[in-house]
Amino acid sequence: MGPVLFSLSLSRLGLWASGLILALGFLKLICLLVRRQSLARAMDSFTGPPTHWLFGHALEMQQTGSLDKMVSWAHQFPYAHQLWIGPFLGFLNIYEPDYVKAVYSRGDPKAADVYDFFLPWIGNGLLVLHGPKWFQHRKLLTPAFHYDVLKPYVAVFASSTRVMLDKWEEKAREDKSFDIFCDVGHMALDSLMKCTFGKGDGGLSHRESSYHQAVFSLTLLMQQRIQEFLYHNDLVYWLTPHGRRFLRACQVAHDHTDQVIKERKAALQDEKEQEKIQNRRHLDFLDILLGTRDENEIKLSDAELRAEVDTFMFEGHDTTTSAISWFLYCMALYPEHQDRCREEVREILGDRDSFQWDDLSKMTYLTMCIKESFRLYPPVPQVYRQLSKPVNFVDGRSLPAGSLISLHIYALHRNSSVWPNPEVFDPLRFSSENVSGRHPFAFVPFSAGPRNCIGQQFAMNEMKVVTGLCLLHFEFAPDPSRPPIKSLQLVLKSKNGIHLHLKPLGPGSSK
Repeated sequence: MGPVLFSLSLSRLGLWASGLILALGFLKLICLLVRRQSLARAMDSFTGPPTHWLFGHALEMQQTGSLDKMVSWAHQFPYAHQLWIGPFLGFLNIYEPDYVKAVYSRGDPKAADVYDFFLPWIGNGLLVLHGPKWFQHRKLLTPAFHYDVLKPYVAVFASSTRVMLDKWEEKAREDKSFDIFCDVGHMALDSLMKCTFGKGDGGLSHRESSYHQAVFSLTLLMQQRIQEFLYHNDLVYWLTPHGRRFLRACQVAHDHTDQVIKERKAALQDEKEQEKIQNRRHLDFLDILLGTRDENEIKLSDAELRAEVDTFMFEGHDTTTSAISWFLYCMALYPEHQDRCREEVREILGDRDSFQWDDLSKMTYLTMCIKESFRLYPPVPQVYRQLSKPVNFVDGRSLPAGSLISLHIYALHRNSSVWPNPEVFDPLRFSSENVSGRHPFAFVPFSAGPRNCIGQQFAMNEMKVVTGLCLLHFEFAPDPSRPPIKSLQLVLKSKNGIHLHLKPLGPGSSK
């Protein structure tokens, strides 16, 4: 009798559990449908491309290439249009300067529907924080980007670049094109490791190479999760092979950061090590974070430290890799601009072989070319916000609080109503006279407003040093048989790499 009763109890328990799961699933579905209705109603005055009942616009973007599809939609729907990722997640996609100004001149938080996906990786760092906590962290981190801190990094950037250039000398001897993206990624990580953690000279260790691969995987997995609505649910996602790969890559990244922070904290307890740190030629990002205090003498917790370091490593490494690689691709495509940049670099250097801080402000033509490459190939092509209060747009339309905004920087930078002949590479768009007559929100490679990129000066300095040295040592030419295939993976990458021909230039070369 006992086993029968026990079996019946288990059966009832199973039925109850099944019923509870079904009820919870039904409740979740109701919540999603109500949210969808709310988002759709908010965007009633905006039309958009036809949507699939299940995939929204996601399937069409995956099949046709989301970047150029967005540009064609921007031509079709002036100012903005609805953008649906799956059946429940809807954004107003904007790409017109006045619309950008209406939203990005304010301090609205990042859209949790997207940026919460970052939390298992980078935690609550500056990228995803909002409100008083964001303001506190922004204030604490600002000294890390003061020009007195940035000055010594010029030598750091040059040192890491020379290692890459030596590698390229070897590859160029084979007289065939090769993919520069991975080498640029290792160089950018090496520079960032020195600026963030005080890493010494020398190549990447096994642990650092594993970290580099983990960051590469995480950015790809994140973008795939954003575009695949079935992965938006945490419970479903963590049960998939995709989700488990993401967690494994997170663990590699966290182990690396935790170990470095632990080693630095231990070093600071040792007087000799402390003296070494103080006598170094530059303070690194971690030094500054460990020493920073707010007005109440409160310092960052270990979790906050890791979040800010991981955020800085993601934003400072992958974005810079993308920016440098696409810039060199532009130089390969347009040799007349490449030659002019090279001549400017030679004039600035004279008989020196490396840059000094004061040289960076003299690189006027190189800077214009960098900005034009940012326009055509923005390192972060798309960012998202959630409105904390209603917004009124210049054409009389509006959105209520709670609405989701997608700023498509790639489409904004190729908007023909703002940029004549937008597909043409023309650095003179960024001459002082042309810039003065342009809308201030027409060009936003580092986002805009109070939540713009805190590290943009760091990034620009690195771009100038690295690209200047590259042009000094090599002539770049495209490989017509392997044109890059643009791919949005949080940052702008290429599905098949960026293959270029490199020709070494001797000291006396007239090129």
